[in-house]
Amino acid sequence: MHEEIIHFAWKYSYAIFNGVKLNDGESIEVISPGIHNFDSGPDFFNAKVKIGHTVWAGNVEIHINSSDWNRHNHNTDPAYDSIILHLVANYDCDVLNSQGKKVPTVEIPYPNELEWELQRLVGQKAWIPCADVLPQYNSFSLRVWLSSLAAERLEMKTEQVKGLVEMFQGNWEEAFYLSLAHSFGLKVNALPFELLAKATPLKTLAKIKDNLFSIEALLFGQSSLLPEDNQVDDYALKLAKEYAYQKLKFGLSPIPKHLWKFMRLRPAAFPTVRIAQFAMLIHRSTGLFSKCLEALTLQQLYDLLNVQTSEYWHNHYTFSKESVPRSKNLGKSTLDVIILNTIIPFTFAYGVARGNKQYKDKALSFLESMKPEKNSIVKGFAELGVKADSAFFSQALTQLKQEYCDKRKCLYCQVGANVLLKRV
Repeated sequence: MHEEIIHFAWKYSYAIFNGVKLNDGESIEVISPGIHNFDSGPDFFNAKVKIGHTVWAGNVEIHINSSDWNRHNHNTDPAYDSIILHLVANYDCDVLNSQGKKVPTVEIPYPNELEWELQRLVGQKAWIPCADVLPQYNSFSLRVWLSSLAAERLEMKTEQVKGLVEMFQGNWEEAFYLSLAHSFGLKVNALPFELLAKATPLKTLAKIKDNLFSIEALLFGQSSLLPEDNQVDDYALKLAKEYAYQKLKFGLSPIPKHLWKFMRLRPAAFPTVRIAQFAMLIHRSTGLFSKCLEALTLQQLYDLLNVQTSEYWHNHYTFSKESVPRSKNLGKSTLDVIILNTIIPFTFAYGVARGNKQYKDKALSFLESMKPEKNSIVKGFAELGVKADSAFFSQALTQLKQEYCDKRKCLYCQVGANVLLKRV
């Protein structure tokens, strides 16, 4: 038996509980199941139930056994004194609230058929459990559900930003710098880029930010990507010499070289090129987070982030190996990743932290204005007839796949719930 099965039945099929009698013999009629609570506290808020001839409004708690009430210490928690109904599958004892009053408890038949249908659904071997019915799902209802998922994903990222800012004791610029570095590494080199940023604090780079050469030396040295043999060109030798001085001056330690990935990457995405671009962005932008907050359009963000490299990297992808001269701007796809994964979440989170709706609205506007991402999740849903027309909806699809489909949380998905309700 699983509590979440009873939660689902109460939320979507509450009418089946009408006429069920309390342990004291009075019948109940469910007028409204209330709002499902996924945080701490009662399972459902603001429910409305008629017990006998009296209508009650309050909270509902659900357990498998009535004795779970005491096992979870609800009998001493005033937060549970507002419970108007206690639903259980097995009534094994009376329960009291913290005021010593008996809690109205009803024993209900466990919805075995619902659980069997859920197991059938989550046991599907398709790309997502409801792949066979999703193309026929009501398009308007699906769009409403996806809108809520996009908001959910942004809220999830807001919590991650909040954690970063707390880690840096309220310093938004330092937290932004770390997230920016993670985004610069894209998926393949996100971790070493983040470790590089941790090993080379923004406050350290700020002391040399007017000298691009010193910034490059420090970042390449801290990355351990500077050549170690003598068969190197003058530029690499000068960087190594400058790094030796900066490392001693600031008391820094580099990250392991083996973390960086070059295999199966286009040369333009080599970590050496990315670090050179990152160095230029640090050199060119003071108070980058503040400038991003001030941007009014996506184009202003593109202009702010679209940096080249120093001259050396115009004809190099790695040290000491010349290539055909070519400017090394950040590509638009990379800029989109940075805006999507760092700038938009930080702008929204800053609006939440400061209670400023303007920043939150701007973040949502950017998300709705950006083209949808191109990845396997977006492609997979498109093949099922669900196409994203903006980054807002491609983020929603990512949330749906990663947080619901992959985790087989069909009970909590509007599509999954609809499928189950039609089967039971």
